[in-house]
Amino acid sequence: MAASIGMMDAAYFVGRGEILSWINATLHLNLSKVEEAASGAVQCQMMDMIHPGVVPMHKVNFDAKTEYDMIQNYKILQEVFNKLKIEKHIEVNKLVKGRPLDNLEFLQWLKRYCDSMNGGIMNENYNPVERRCKGGKERNIKGSYKSSKSLQANNLSNVSDNGICIDESSGPKGRHKSEMSGGANSVGEIQGLRQEIADLKLSVDDLEKERDFYFGKLRDIEILCQTPEVEDLPMSMAIKKILYAVDAKVSALGEAQEIITKSGDDADADALDVHD
Repeated sequence: MAASIGMMDAAYFVGRGEILSWINATLHLNLSKVEEAASGAVQCQMMDMIHPGVVPMHKVNFDAKTEYDMIQNYKILQEVFNKLKIEKHIEVNKLVKGRPLDNLEFLQWLKRYCDSMNGGIMNENYNPVERRCKGGKERNIKGSYKSSKSLQANNLSNVSDNGICIDESSGPKGRHKSEMSGGANSVGEIQGLRQEIADLKLSVDDLEKERDFYFGKLRDIEILCQTPEVEDLPMSMAIKKILYAVDAKVSALGEAQEIITKSGDDADADALDVHD
């Protein structure tokens, strides 16, 4: 089953651009960053399309902004996995933080799973917009987690203690004050956001370089172990046992060591036979 995907699988070499294009085209969205899918709603809807009737879409929160709300979406997704007997561990605590690399890897796995179902052919009768609508209005899941929290905080600041919304910009004085403070705040916020974006890009680039570096090393080891002269040696077989392990929760080191130990015992037995 596609749920069992080893770390060397081609699924994890799919770029973020292809992942985003796949999500946007399939679900009629307009995501620009993989972390915008950190709420888990996108993943739930992908499973809803692949397995109609399994996902309780009325419980999926497409407006999830807080980690608590996001976790509820992932609980729904985990229940769906359990129903379908998909042995995939969801790193919820990492995903809800909006970390680009963690979200990319999970979406890479999800694409691989979806491609493996029905030969990768999507359900043409599936209406993604209609499925995520409530009360005739489509809920917005494009905004990133951080920007949504900022908007939420700004909206709350304009609510009085008795719950009545206050329009501070009404009246000449209010408008003048709003224009003065709004202009200064906007410039400062824009500069801050630009710096944050620059820092995030540097961080993502460093993470991708580190990932590619280690993937390259693993690929070199895999090619070496597949060399005809050594591929049947116990050490090569033990290394491949670790490389192709698909269960992230269980280490393959024990099985690899068992291969080497067994080969040593066989060699000792052969030596004794020759002696005799």
